[in-house]
Amino acid sequence: MINLKGIRPRILVIGDLMIDHYLWGSCERISPEAPVQVVNIENESKTLGGAGNVINNLDALGAEVGVISIIGDCKTSKEILKLLAEINIDTQYLITQNERVSSKKTRIIASQQQVVRYDKESTDEISIDSQNQILKAFEEIVENYDTILLSDYGKGVLTPMVTQSLIKIAKKRNKKLLVDPKGLDYSKYKGAYLLTPNKKEASEATNEIIFNKKTLNNAIQKLKSQCDLTVSIITLSEEGIAIFDNNLRTHPTVAREVFDVTGAGDTVIAALGFALSCNIDVDDAVRFANLASGVVVGKIGSATASLNEIIAYESSLNNKTSDKNIKNWSEISSIVSELKNNEKKIVFTNGCFDILHIGHVKYLEAAKNHGDILILGLNSDQSIGIIKGKNRPINNQDDRANILAALKVVDYLVVFDEETPLKLIELIKPDVLVKGGDYEDKQIVGEEIAKELIIIPFIKGKSTTSIIERIKNI
Repeated sequence: MINLKGIRPRILVIGDLMIDHYLWGSCERISPEAPVQVVNIENESKTLGGAGNVINNLDALGAEVGVISIIGDCKTSKEILKLLAEINIDTQYLITQNERVSSKKTRIIASQQQVVRYDKESTDEISIDSQNQILKAFEEIVENYDTILLSDYGKGVLTPMVTQSLIKIAKKRNKKLLVDPKGLDYSKYKGAYLLTPNKKEASEATNEIIFNKKTLNNAIQKLKSQCDLTVSIITLSEEGIAIFDNNLRTHPTVAREVFDVTGAGDTVIAALGFALSCNIDVDDAVRFANLASGVVVGKIGSATASLNEIIAYESSLNNKTSDKNIKNWSEISSIVSELKNNEKKIVFTNGCFDILHIGHVKYLEAAKNHGDILILGLNSDQSIGIIKGKNRPINNQDDRANILAALKVVDYLVVFDEETPLKLIELIKPDVLVKGGDYEDKQIVGEEIAKELIIIPFIKGKSTTSIIERIKNI
């Protein structure tokens, strides 16, 4: 994947903000009153939905995000403002329209399956005054952004007048404007850079049922022509994403497990906008969006994909290379912070691993069993020289690192130069610190930092030293 880390594009989102509300529970019986499940609610969560989920995805990717929208004078609107504030999104261009109810979608989830959803919202078009305020705000700030994303959920914010005006202003300022469309009439999106309809939406908008390559080609060209798009895109679920500019091509999906497609379209437009803002060509942007959506459909509910997750996900596919698991100290610090935010249990161990043997493999497998993520600290050549003398290591640190990183059990590997891994342990602050059996009853570096210390016995007779001795005696 093209490296987008460290790039922080400025992206403006305009559209229907809402709350995705989840009631999580379990079901063990059917109601005696009606043939319905009885769900015992154990906890609940609220997250930004609609255009808010696009914002969440952009924030997770590392973009600097702005927002323009209309909210109501209601409890849900206050929840939207609170959630935006939690991720440091400027809300000065959120315009309040009295007596309007912002959308709230409540889903009941039992044993990881959605049982029912109910909505509370206003869906009529926003007032003319609100429409004019959106356009005024857009004129004021459009130059501050690299790319504009319109997230249309059909709740009344992106009226035909507002949408067409935004597109014309963006084109005049040479800004790419991408739209996640809604409804049957796409005339209001005419002149956008691209749209991201799914197969069903594109079929309805073009009156062309998509069932093979020919009908796909017809529909995608109709979209491009009728809506005067620079690039025409149709998302095809498990088949991937189709693109047409001068010719048709389809980039296959990369999702391995699909648990929930809620918000997958938000991830696609966010990832496309992010990549295009980084001056990536449209084909690579689509590949990036495919990876991002592959991450989120493997989660439950409206989810996001960070750059670290996308990189790790790509590495887990068939094109994995060992060096993608080797991280420097700055990279591992960022990864660890994200892992802890996602409540992953981190295991840390370290060693020289000079000549890899079965004892090492079994030791690492046992270490990984004590948590979710195994981070391996590898003594550098300099470090081993201090500990074992000038004739060691046998294999240099690059060779050792790549061999170890290729093991399925090792999630991340970090090289350290010091005699002990104390500074690295202080950086990672692992939940579990694992050491070999020869450390039994000894003072262990970093044990006061980890939450738990585990001693794993070595396999008798399996060591680098014994291998070297046998080679000497041949």
